[in-house]
This record gives sequence, C-alpha cells and structure tokens, in this order.
Amino acid sequence: MPYKILKSFLIPLLMFIFRPKVTGLRHVPSNGPVIIASNHLSFSDSIFMPLVVPRNVTFLAKSEYFTSPGLKGFIKKITFIALGQVPIDRSGGKRSEAAIMTGLRLLRENHCVGIYPEGTRSPDGRLYKGRTGIARMAIESGAPVIPVAMFNTAEIQPTGQVVPKVRRVEMVFGEPMYFSGDSSDQAVLRSATNELMEKIAELSKQEYVPNMYASDAKDAIKKSLKEKIDFEEDDA
Repeated sequence: MPYKILKSFLIPLLMFIFRPKVTGLRHVPSNGPVIIASNHLSFSDSIFMPLVVPRNVTFLAKSEYFTSPGLKGFIKKITFIALGQVPIDRSGGKRSEAAIMTGLRLLRENHCVGIYPEGTRSPDGRLYKGRTGIARMAIESGAPVIPVAMFNTAEIQPTGQVVPKVRRVEMVFGEPMYFSGDSSDQAVLRSATNELMEKIAELSKQEYVPNMYASDAKDAIKKSLKEKIDFEEDDA
C-alpha cells in the first residue's frame, strides 16, 4: 500500500519535472519472475526506474541505506521502506549467500527484482565488472534478465547531493536475456555476467571496465586523492 500511494503521488511529479524518456519498457513482462539489471550512476536510479515500470520493483538494496545517520539517512530509510526495498548485507561470505537466497525467494514468489550488477555506484561514470550473484539467480530461477541503461541521473543527483537538479532523465530497457548452465561453476557465472554487462554497456554507451569492480575503483580514487592531499600538505 505505501508503495502504491508513493508511486501514484510521485509519477505525475516525475513526469512534469524530469520529463522521462523511456524506451523498450514493453520488454518487461507483466507477470512472473523477472530480474531488472541496471547500470548505477546515482542514488536516484532507485527512484526513477521503479516509477516508470508498471510492476512493483523490489530492489535488493544495501543495508547501509537503512542505517545511515541524520536527516538524510532517515529520508533514505523511509523512502526505501515505502518503495518496498529489501535490505541486504553484501559484505561477503555467508552474508552474500543470504542476499542471493533472498533474491531467489522473491523470484519464486513471482516478484520483479531490481539489481545493480556492479554492486555500487560508478565513481566516474564508467561501467565496471559485474558481480556474479545475478547470474546465479537468473540460472537457478529461470527468470529473464532485462538489461537497463540509465542516463543523466549522475547529473541530476550527484553523490552527496540531497536536492536533485532538474534535467531530463532517460531509460532504455533491453530485450530479455536468459541464462542457463551449472550455477555452481564460477566460469559459467562469470561468462553469463560478462555477457550481461556487455549488453548494458551497449545500451548505455558507457566505457566498460571488465577487469575492475566499482568498489575497487572507488578505493583507488580515494587513495589517489589522499596521496595528492598529503603531497600538497608536505609541499606547503
């Protein structure tokens, strides 16, 4: 009910202010299990995309979105709860396994599940190596995967900015992709994930970095900035 109320309120506002241009929405099946796999440029991706999809989209959202401190954290929390998002811990090991099992349960219940294969937002606009959990869910559930490309959301709401800028948002939904094979074979999972990421790169026109995760790219950027600051302080 909160999802429907929020969606009915936000759709007219979204249409009026951000004038979304949506292509290929017909590829999203009207019923049955389906995985929507999108590139991830901004927090607002999780707002814009679910609002244009006729079905309820349940994102496997990182648990930090539900536990962030302060007013911004509170707004994030109630927004994600209202949108029916499911918090998951993606820190690895048994916790990542629990996240995959949650996704499989939702797919067995014929939900439309949203996933960002990169695992986190791109730090520089490029598309990074995908995590293989999405391939495992697709193979074990038999659900189709709809690749999605988001455009302009990083400009609309850059990282750290609460109030979005007014720009036109664009979304492209690709044709369904089906994956099969041995879900316990990492080579199979990696091949399927790479195929999906290549399709997202084709749709989004982003530079694709297949040999690095977005989280590692973030760490490298932070390290570089710290080294630059330390150098400038030493030089001063």
